[in-house]
Amino acid sequence: MNRRHIAAAAITLVCALTVITAPVQAFAAPAPPSPSATQPDTRSGSGPKAPKKSLEEVREEIDTLYRKAGAATDAYNLAEERAKKQSGEIVKLARAIVEGQSKIAELKSQAGAQAREQYRTGGLPPGAQLMLSDDPQLFLDGVNRVREGQQAAQGVLGELTRTQQDLETYTQDASTNWEKLEANRLKQAEAKKKINAQIAAAKKLEDQLEKKERARLLKLEQAAEYKLQTAWLSSGALKDINREASASGRKAVAFAAEQIGKPYVWGAEGPRSYDCSGLTSQAWAAAGRPIPRTSQEQWRLLPHIAIKDMRPGDLIIYHGDASHVGIYIGDGAIIHSPRPGRNVTLAGAGSMQILGVVRPDK
Repeated sequence: MNRRHIAAAAITLVCALTVITAPVQAFAAPAPPSPSATQPDTRSGSGPKAPKKSLEEVREEIDTLYRKAGAATDAYNLAEERAKKQSGEIVKLARAIVEGQSKIAELKSQAGAQAREQYRTGGLPPGAQLMLSDDPQLFLDGVNRVREGQQAAQGVLGELTRTQQDLETYTQDASTNWEKLEANRLKQAEAKKKINAQIAAAKKLEDQLEKKERARLLKLEQAAEYKLQTAWLSSGALKDINREASASGRKAVAFAAEQIGKPYVWGAEGPRSYDCSGLTSQAWAAAGRPIPRTSQEQWRLLPHIAIKDMRPGDLIIYHGDASHVGIYIGDGAIIHSPRPGRNVTLAGAGSMQILGVVRPDK
């Protein structure tokens, strides 16, 4: 077997062993209810208790909560990225406004000096006075000086007008950017609230489980991933995928591999922790190719590639809302930062619902 098939088989084998060693059922099957159990307790006034959820139902609920948190994280990261950009624009505009105000003061001073000179000479510039001379040479010199003086005055007034117009534009742009900045800060706050709520709800569900059930939950997650990966491999998805990474793609993969084992933290982009798009954006930044910060922007702005044409270093975008991303490393595998409570890890490329593939260095 070549290296690609060996690695793909290894991933499949690890997942298969996980499923085989996992207990068959999450909880003990509930005993049939007694006739009295279906009736409300009239003595206490309480109705029948809701049936206990199976561990698989809990897993699906936790997965949904974390996916929603992932989508909210993308919204937070995008708002943060835009807020940084607008803050930078406001700083540039503020500097331009200060420079414009200084230039206007200087031009006004020049115009004032010309006006005072005309006042001292009875409203006539020195060149005009020379034009009244009987000396032909002095007369010609006067003509030239008048012309130069007029051009200088027009130049000062014209530059003053342009600078004032520029200053008005800078001020309007600064105001617009400030409004956008405040709007993005509100979006950040709203997204942060959603993220914390979803993660807290998921953590509460996990905390209610016993230690053995939490271990079983992890195995159920692995089993669900294995099922999707097996179906993806069985479809022949890897049949024609055997392409070499580009030089920058190899650098991006190498960076991602060095981060394996570091924890997922939403909004993080290293060096100690990462969210999913924080990992991929930093991997490609390390390769010398800056890309958008969020998985949704990566999907929207980067060139799309057919799955059969993908190569190591390409990014695989997951779920219908593009809320997750991993970096393809070849042999049917990715490196990604999964979710809160998990670490950057190796996984099957088909272990989640694939939306598509993008290539940062096309």
